[in-house]
Amino acid sequence: MSFATGATWAVAGLATAGVIARPMRWPEWIWAVAGAVVLVVAGLVPLSAAGGAVAKGRDVYLFLIGMMLLSETARAHGVFDWVAATAVNRAKGSTTRLFGLVYLTGVVVTSFMSNDATAVVLTPAVFAVARRAKADPLPLLLACALIANAASFVLPISNPANLVLYGGHMPPLGQWLGSFALPSLASIVATYLVLRWVERARLGGECECDVDAPSLSHAGRAALAGIIATAVLLTVVSALDRELGLPTAIAGIATAVIVSAIARRSPLGLAKDVSWGVLPLVAGLFVLVEALDRTGVIAWVAGLLRGAAAQPVSGAAWAGTILAFGSNLMNNLPAGLIASTAVAQAHPPRIMVDALLIGVDLGPNLSVTGSLATILWLQAIRREGEDVGFLRFLKVGALAMPIALAAALGVRLALG
Repeated sequence: MSFATGATWAVAGLATAGVIARPMRWPEWIWAVAGAVVLVVAGLVPLSAAGGAVAKGRDVYLFLIGMMLLSETARAHGVFDWVAATAVNRAKGSTTRLFGLVYLTGVVVTSFMSNDATAVVLTPAVFAVARRAKADPLPLLLACALIANAASFVLPISNPANLVLYGGHMPPLGQWLGSFALPSLASIVATYLVLRWVERARLGGECECDVDAPSLSHAGRAALAGIIATAVLLTVVSALDRELGLPTAIAGIATAVIVSAIARRSPLGLAKDVSWGVLPLVAGLFVLVEALDRTGVIAWVAGLLRGAAAQPVSGAAWAGTILAFGSNLMNNLPAGLIASTAVAQAHPPRIMVDALLIGVDLGPNLSVTGSLATILWLQAIRREGEDVGFLRFLKVGALAMPIALAAALGVRLALG
């Protein structure tokens, strides 16, 4: 191994560890960007190559901008509080029914607004309503965390990692649904059953059944209409096999501006509350993966994929499983980027690429370090005074993730 290769691996490894562990509680993006800067300054990655790597994420950045603006607009105007309070009243005093309604709400939000929206925006609303309903919040919070990953391959827009894995060139919507509709259903149902069983003792009591649901203002209704219109737009765009980033950004910006005008507020107020750090985080990760590619490690992974392609079904099961567990060691964004680059080099059968996507989306349900959405979820509940340690989450994830992964991969492989 050359010095340059060893140094690149060391920098990439330390930067990834920083993203996951957040030493000194610094934001994740600082560690990713710092790693990218060190690689360029040390001459391990040429500046032009780093710029090209950052440019590869254009569609992902635009998608994230649109989704973050939509989510923040909905949050600021009470859409998620209204949805969560309505769920409590629909539960009619049953904690089990409330759990099911929260889970179903998480499925819808994740499917049509991305898993980050479930983690960042729905989670605080669920916590607040659980407190008002005098229900144990932990099972409801875990439902938000797990469904954010379990439902993240229902649609192409359900997870930014989907765009990453496919390099921004998503399969047409019909092909996507043919590949993932049934596996997604298997993942959602399996995760629900496991979580319902694990948390059965906490879900045995009753809760308040008459919580005052906040009424939606005109701005709130406009925000909800913007979300629905965006979901329809992106479904059409996906069906036409077009990139999702620019339409999402336009829809998010337009919704934020229109809703702010209705509320007679400046849209800059919404923009200030958006977690913009996710953009440099993704850009930094693209540079880290470019650096790894230049050392030959991704070519080695591509070779493994080509070898596994000789037996597509067993190879797909192997590849998806390895990536699912690997996503918890390095977070699923860099894992997805590495897989995406390897796929571009190896050109494996579609069934293997689909299995990789299931692995990178669902695998993070094993641990709190697995995905950006779970990290954001953990930050959200800590702000509310709740916390879930690594081992507490692993106790649930060690059952929920492998069972759901086996169910989703099994259904996808059975489809051929």
